[in-house]
Amino acid sequence: MKTRVVTLLLACLAPFWLYAQIPSPALVGYWHNWNDFNAPYLPLTSVDQRYNVVAVSFAIPETGTDYQMSFVPDQVTPAVLLSQIQQLQLQGRKVLISIGGATAHVSIDNISERDTFVATMNSIISYYGFDGMDIDLEGSSVSVTGGTIANPTDAKIVHLIDAVKQIMADYHTANQKKMILTMAPETAFVQGGMSAYGGIWGAYLPIIHALRDSLDMLQVQLYNSGTMYGINGGIYTQGTADFIVALTEAVIQGFNTGGGFFTGLPASKVAVGLPACQSAAGGGYTAPSVVSDAVNYLLGTGNQPGSYTLAQTGGYPDLGGMMTWSVNWDAVSSCATAYEYADNFEQIFGTTTGMASACNDGFQLYPNPANDYITIVFNSDEPLSVDFFDLAGRRMLHHSIQTGSRLDVSQLPNGIYLIKMQDKVVRWVKG
Repeated sequence: MKTRVVTLLLACLAPFWLYAQIPSPALVGYWHNWNDFNAPYLPLTSVDQRYNVVAVSFAIPETGTDYQMSFVPDQVTPAVLLSQIQQLQLQGRKVLISIGGATAHVSIDNISERDTFVATMNSIISYYGFDGMDIDLEGSSVSVTGGTIANPTDAKIVHLIDAVKQIMADYHTANQKKMILTMAPETAFVQGGMSAYGGIWGAYLPIIHALRDSLDMLQVQLYNSGTMYGINGGIYTQGTADFIVALTEAVIQGFNTGGGFFTGLPASKVAVGLPACQSAAGGGYTAPSVVSDAVNYLLGTGNQPGSYTLAQTGGYPDLGGMMTWSVNWDAVSSCATAYEYADNFEQIFGTTTGMASACNDGFQLYPNPANDYITIVFNSDEPLSVDFFDLAGRRMLHHSIQTGSRLDVSQLPNGIYLIKMQDKVVRWVKG
């Protein structure tokens, strides 16, 4: 009987386990692997639980190279960080390794450098068990001198694309699931392609295009930016609702460039990326109320907040989420209210960002994870039976509940549970 129960539950949860699916909506936060006086080092396990995607920053080239990647924990041992990553993953959160950053030049100029980049990134991802990789290359790491979006000719762009494809293939072979892939380019590298196509302007577009089928989230940095064009020909300034709305819609709708037309991405693959507070970036911080107005308009749940009118009536209800630099800055109260960004995300999307399986339509459970109490909501006025199974198939708890019931789970041992109600199943973490 235990085997049959586990088989049933695993069959329902198969999409969740076979694919490293990014949470939806996602709250992506970059985590500093160093101590900053103004945004102090934060143990990975202390990252606010609303951040369901955490990008560990950064893997950088070893001294003397710009392609042989290395990642060394700054404040703890590798074993301790590995344990902390596993704790976040047990909570249903995704932990990625971000490459590059503002100060690290990464350039893959030939096949030998490509192979070294692949081998060293594979080693980092494998040792720490990262769920995926984030590409955060800035400055001269990526630039265009010729070719088109569909057919790039610059060696370091071509080799980067090939390298990422190989890393993803290796990850799938090793783990039998898809590796999560995200990108966080600056505006000039993406929407800047509407102004020009050359140098850094539009330089990420061939990379996004080539990897669009594998890409889980594009979270352009809508900060540290000059003014940018929208697809309507208007010019918009960072720190405003119009900037957020116009530049976000541009990567969904697509736009013309000197390198050809950039075909947009599904809204579910696009997140709004902003600084957590004033001090987190050189410019582009946007007040929570303005962010809320802009994102709600994008989602189709709010009024138009400025002069920019969405090309798609009704907005984009499946918008992927939000991203911030950084979780460390969001945690401090010296330049904004502590967790101002996470609070605003929760207010906008109305979610606790808890993880659920692909079989949970009409069955909501929160918070996830939890220690003491959970609430279960379902589409019925009649009481239904709910069962908690551990991963060995043992039924650990049984209740007959009404929708909205608050259950005491404090007596359950910490661990991962499969919660079944009729033919619905969710994966829940205690502790």
